[in-house]
Amino acid sequence: MNKREGKDPLGDPQDGHPLTLAIIDTIREPLIVLSDDLRVVVASRAFYKKFNLTYENTRGKSFYDLGEGQWNIPAFRTLLEDIVPKRTTIEEYEVVHDFPNLGFRTLRVNAREIKYKNSRKGILLSILDITEERAIEMHKATLMRQKDTLLKEMRHRIANSLQLIASIILLKAGSVQSEESRLHLEDAHDRILSIATVQRNLDPTGDGHAVPVVEYLTTLCESIARSMIGGRKPIILTVNGSSGTVEPDDAIGLGLLTTELVINALKHAFPGGEGTVVVTFEATERGWLLSIRDDGTGMDAAGANHSEGLGTSIVDSLAKQLNASVRRESSSKGTCVTISHSSKTPATTH
Repeated sequence: MNKREGKDPLGDPQDGHPLTLAIIDTIREPLIVLSDDLRVVVASRAFYKKFNLTYENTRGKSFYDLGEGQWNIPAFRTLLEDIVPKRTTIEEYEVVHDFPNLGFRTLRVNAREIKYKNSRKGILLSILDITEERAIEMHKATLMRQKDTLLKEMRHRIANSLQLIASIILLKAGSVQSEESRLHLEDAHDRILSIATVQRNLDPTGDGHAVPVVEYLTTLCESIARSMIGGRKPIILTVNGSSGTVEPDDAIGLGLLTTELVINALKHAFPGGEGTVVVTFEATERGWLLSIRDDGTGMDAAGANHSEGLGTSIVDSLAKQLNASVRRESSSKGTCVTISHSSKTPATTH
């Protein structure tokens, strides 16, 4: 083995092992080798090119003196000076700085100790410019915020339009002579209004637009209570359950199911004017379960639900869209409708 090939690979790659020199010069990201007193031993071609430096004008110089002191950053300096004496490493540290030859940049730095056979020590430092990556992330975040704003505005406009349609239908219901026609128009009014309520209260945020179900249903039921109970009836409407999120499309389905069943209970379960409706949502690893329970007269009571056939069809149809099953239980002590969904991709739990 000749003298050149026997050199310590990272002692001084400029004069050392040819394989080490080839590896360092091939690496695309800036790489620099420092002595234990933080003086430059050598760096990759990518480092010299990136920061407009050469081997000749950097070798032996303090790292902090390079490029008009551009690396003399207090927080970064503290981390770097701890590597050898405290045997620490720098992992994914971001340096945000205005560099003389580069301008304002964001650099990701990694550094660790080098131990030589002759007991000397040094530091291997890698630098990756992630300025463009951060700019793309910021642009994406801005676009997502704009998208959320537009989506909220669109839903608000849809809700307003539906509310206007519902008001027109209700006016029409007051002018028809047929009792049957009036009841059908009032049912149409209630259901259009329920869709408007679902749209108005759906407020997804963040990547993927995951909707926290219990919070969403709570807001939705508060809106229903204001419009249908409003202090005039001694009826209590509550929402409880575990935390869990679903996609907006599924949230709309859950909202429509809840609205349909809650409005039906408020209208028909309490002829005496007093009672309780409880909405419960539970998310597990196997799926989710939504139940609407009341302590009213039950479905079998005479005249309890003149539109039971239509309401049942709507609930079954909405459940089918969610790939969920429906179970109904009713007695003189009340009614409970449970919608359950099981799949390999259930509602996300926290």
